[in-house]
Amino acid sequence: MLLLIVVSNTAFHLWAARHGPSGWQPVDGSWADRAAQFTMITVLDLRVYPLFAFLFGYGMMQLYQRQVEAGARGRAAVGILRRRSLWLIVIGLSHATLLMAGDIVGYYGVLSLVLGLLFVRRSERALKWWIGVAAVQLLLISALPVVTALLRGELGSLGDAAAEPVFAAYASGEESFLVAVGTRLTTGLFVTFVAAPLALVGGGYLVFLLGFWAARRRVLEEPGRHLRLLRRTAVGGIAIGWLGALPAALAHVGAVDVPDDAQSAEGVLTVLRDVTGNAAGIGYVAAVALFAHWWTHARPGDRSRWGGKAVVAVSAVGKRSLSCYLAHSLMFSPLLAAWGLGLGEHLTSATMVVFAVGVWLVTVVGAYALERAGRRGPMETLLRRLVYRT
Repeated sequence: MLLLIVVSNTAFHLWAARHGPSGWQPVDGSWADRAAQFTMITVLDLRVYPLFAFLFGYGMMQLYQRQVEAGARGRAAVGILRRRSLWLIVIGLSHATLLMAGDIVGYYGVLSLVLGLLFVRRSERALKWWIGVAAVQLLLISALPVVTALLRGELGSLGDAAAEPVFAAYASGEESFLVAVGTRLTTGLFVTFVAAPLALVGGGYLVFLLGFWAARRRVLEEPGRHLRLLRRTAVGGIAIGWLGALPAALAHVGAVDVPDDAQSAEGVLTVLRDVTGNAAGIGYVAAVALFAHWWTHARPGDRSRWGGKAVVAVSAVGKRSLSCYLAHSLMFSPLLAAWGLGLGEHLTSATMVVFAVGVWLVTVVGAYALERAGRRGPMETLLRRLVYRT
């Protein structure tokens, strides 16, 4: 997840490139850059956030259940989740203001604050009912206008190509750090306190609740008991997600001719990519769970051949996901932004992917070192002290 996130986030620091109507990916470069853009639109953009949301919800339910099993009353366990959510909002806004405007920790902090209070203690039957409600909301509010526009052939009926491009909200091209801070703070406040509540109205909490339900069933801890569900979810979810993003990817590289409004941030193709991204995110989770099941049942020789230390190192990153996520921005923002060293001016879509993978590998090495030393990540330690007050 963190590898996909850092590849997606660093693309917004190509501040000197020429961007298209969507404002997400540049529209220039070599064949390698175009291939990178096509792949990211199909596989990553608006697909990693649902993956994060599912795991976020799953982790919340795990935390609640552990507290209850340890003897805590339900209300006390919910109180821990509430404090955790509030501190995540503080951490997320600080991260957005200082380094990366597209922070999602504060966004999910707001969602977890509301959803934790409303749903974490609900029965499995009630969770299923509200999952259905969220799915209907998502279909009616987001998907229905897109389907209507596609059936009528009015691709330009939604969106505005003249709107401010998305990458501008990151202020990566601003030479003044203080001016960039102001822009990022504005973006962070909007994402946290406007976009998050809108997600509650528009069914954007669907993936969160699916994470709650899956944690109740211990789908990720015991994948062997859910192989049919995981296989269907992996194949179906990834297929829906990639096919839903394919029109936007083809339009971006010029393979199909569509109105600019259709490719804008609120356009038909972008919304279609966003809605189907939920299926892709859950499909990615299922695919990793299937790999984990295979790995734990593989023969020792097979594990060694496939790189046992690599799996341990990546797992170490997962245990320190908040620290590694923030470390990404601590490395790439000062290096890439115009207010820092400005390297984003000289990189392209393809070389930025290589740079992002390098940033992720640095965090893998650091997490592996902490794992061998038996130490938590610094942000995990801090958050634990803030939440448990010890």
